[in-house]
Amino acid sequence: MPTPNAQLSPSDPPTDGPSLHVRRLRDRQSDDPAVLHAILAEAHIAHVGIVRGGHPVVLPFLCAVGDLGDGPVLLLHGSTGGGLFLDAGAEGVPVAATVTHLDGLVFARSTHDSSANYRSAMIAGRATVVPTDLRAEALWQVADHLMPGRRAEVREMTAKEVSATQVLQLPLERASVKVRAHGVGEDPADGEDHTVWAGVLPLAVRAGVPIPGDISGDSPVDASVVALSARLERLAADREARIAAVMRVTSV
Repeated sequence: MPTPNAQLSPSDPPTDGPSLHVRRLRDRQSDDPAVLHAILAEAHIAHVGIVRGGHPVVLPFLCAVGDLGDGPVLLLHGSTGGGLFLDAGAEGVPVAATVTHLDGLVFARSTHDSSANYRSAMIAGRATVVPTDLRAEALWQVADHLMPGRRAEVREMTAKEVSATQVLQLPLERASVKVRAHGVGEDPADGEDHTVWAGVLPLAVRAGVPIPGDISGDSPVDASVVALSARLERLAADREARIAAVMRVTSV
């Protein structure tokens, strides 16, 4: 990621893409790279927007944050025959990639005042194909991001598997980050019917019970699966605790 004391600069002149400055609710925009890092660290899917044949297209990709030697990048996983990978060619392709976490729905005493808690990031730039000699490393970085610890439990990739898969890399220099992490707006003198419940319904990605394949038999669930399930539960619990603390402070 960018250095901890650096700042994102979404309002810089858009010499290589659109302005990333938030125009509405500007107080929700963050220029702290640590916030971007936290959002991407929990990302599983990035939605990537491109213009193809004069029409806008948005495609979902498994993603990861990695570093292939020249600094942090967003890695996008796909097939060598995938459209975006063909579009990239030798020069790359301009894209906008977005990651959003919906952390809760905010129930106010009117739908107009209701809202949502979220963390979102949009990264704009030129996505380029990972060089062939770095492709296997990029694929392992994607795997380590999505399934931490799994590499130690499975066989190495074959050359055929590596050649059939492709990864795009997108620099993180131009990013726009927006966050809401608050309770419901209310006041004892707001004139609303206070018998109507108002508050936040937390939402999170949580793991269900692992379902074995048909021929796994009684094999125990591997440590990486158990650890990922526990991590998702811990992240969800931490977010719920933080928003509960914010609501206690704002209600005083």
